[in-house]
Amino acid sequence: MERAMTASEKSIRDTQRVCAGEEEYVHKRKKIVLESLRSLGINCAEDSVPRIAVLGSGGGERAAMSLLGSLHQMEKDGLLNSVLYLAGISGSTWSMAYLYGDPEWSTKMDKAISKLLDSEVDVHEALVWLNKRVDDEDFSLTDIWGLVTSAGIMKQMELWHPSDEVYKKPTNPYPVYCAIEKHFYRDGPPEGKWFEMSPHESGFTELGLFVETSLLGSKFESGRLVEMLPEMDMVKLQGILGSALASEGKIREFIYNHMQKYVHEAHESVHHAFHKFTSIFKSLVADLKAVVHLGEQTESNDVVMEVQSGCLDDKEAHYHQECQNLICVVEERKENLEEGHLKSFYVFVKKALHLIMKWEWGTTNNFLYKYQHSSMPKKLTSMEDIHLMDAGILMNVPYPPFLGEKRDIDLIIAPEYSAGNLFETLTLARDYAKELKKPFPDIPDKVLEEKDWPKDLYVFDGKEKAPTIVYLPLFNNKNCKDADEIKARMTEFSTFRGPLSKDEIRTLIETSKENIKRNKENIMEEIKKAAQRRNNKQK
Repeated sequence: MERAMTASEKSIRDTQRVCAGEEEYVHKRKKIVLESLRSLGINCAEDSVPRIAVLGSGGGERAAMSLLGSLHQMEKDGLLNSVLYLAGISGSTWSMAYLYGDPEWSTKMDKAISKLLDSEVDVHEALVWLNKRVDDEDFSLTDIWGLVTSAGIMKQMELWHPSDEVYKKPTNPYPVYCAIEKHFYRDGPPEGKWFEMSPHESGFTELGLFVETSLLGSKFESGRLVEMLPEMDMVKLQGILGSALASEGKIREFIYNHMQKYVHEAHESVHHAFHKFTSIFKSLVADLKAVVHLGEQTESNDVVMEVQSGCLDDKEAHYHQECQNLICVVEERKENLEEGHLKSFYVFVKKALHLIMKWEWGTTNNFLYKYQHSSMPKKLTSMEDIHLMDAGILMNVPYPPFLGEKRDIDLIIAPEYSAGNLFETLTLARDYAKELKKPFPDIPDKVLEEKDWPKDLYVFDGKEKAPTIVYLPLFNNKNCKDADEIKARMTEFSTFRGPLSKDEIRTLIETSKENIKRNKENIMEEIKKAAQRRNNKQK
């Protein structure tokens, strides 16, 4: 039950129910769903419209482009308007950020695909955005990564805000974006792990503590808003939601090794020296001749190879020393420059290097700072900032917000674009649901044996209150001749490779479209069953 809030808590919502704004949007969206179902020959009453969610997985640009393909085919087949919710995680949220900039994208997927393939970002526009962000107190590597993602991968600068959807008609499915809190996803209680963001509110899914999304990032204390700050735009949000690099350990080691490579190629250009964070600055390279030897004070390749072959602690120490050396070089060169773009670039590089040393991502003012709540971890209330990052590190499909009674989902359509062990997202979600005592369909062990060469569609029937899950692996035994070909395709479209070519983007879009097209009748059958289930619930 939602409890009454005191005046001092008016900005915090404490509940396990959806907010009134989401409820109203979904209610209006149901009218569109009802009309869509009737056009598909599925008859149901308005109060028994099935609650269907499409959940896009993570997987970098592979996931972003594949989700576009799945949604495109669903529109062509008349299935997309049967969907109430669209949720994303990691790479899928990049395409969501792109799509929801258009208030009618779900009826214009042809246009969305064409625009994506033909777009380029003006570098000046990207630099203006970065210059505005760099002096903010919550500036972190997330901002840089968001810019690289938005401008360098999606070829868009989405400057609208998540809460803007509040004022739009329910033409599109209701969007939910997912993240995790860096300090709690591994060692904290399960209630503090999952973070969801919708147009209306953002907060911890299992704690049931939310703030208006327009206020996420503003300063709170003891449940009171003490300073309103501008809402983050979708460029920054893409950096938060797709920041798998924020995870330490192997990912950090991966970046460290690549940083060494680019530092020692710095004689070619600044673009190579800071490839991971400055790929959008291509047009400035010609004006940055003064920095072509930025890496000249670093150690020799022999020393680097010795450190790379050593233990992680040695690498960490050398990593920090390498950054500090570069900071000294940057500071020295900066002091001899006149005010202008080049000096501003040096200021940015210096700040970025400090952030790299701290590995600081997703810095966001904690709306629960000093908030009194019996079920909330004390550590969470003591932190002035939370650090939001890619939820795919924990579970690469956004199941948690759609389990249980809160959104009462009948059918989940889950196209799977993840790397790693197939079905792992399902088993992780099953274990998560079990820990939190939420219903989840049975996943037969026999199915798990097909992970190397799966079918193109699986249906896991929901019993009682558990949703049914339609699961569609991207590469499968219909589009690959054997397990080796699947492995090769995943390598070709690996998560951490550079931006894809137009032909590669088209390949992913067409592959995911074919998976939906081939299974249209199967999906429609599950929608019919979902409508019948909902009707039975209402009786």
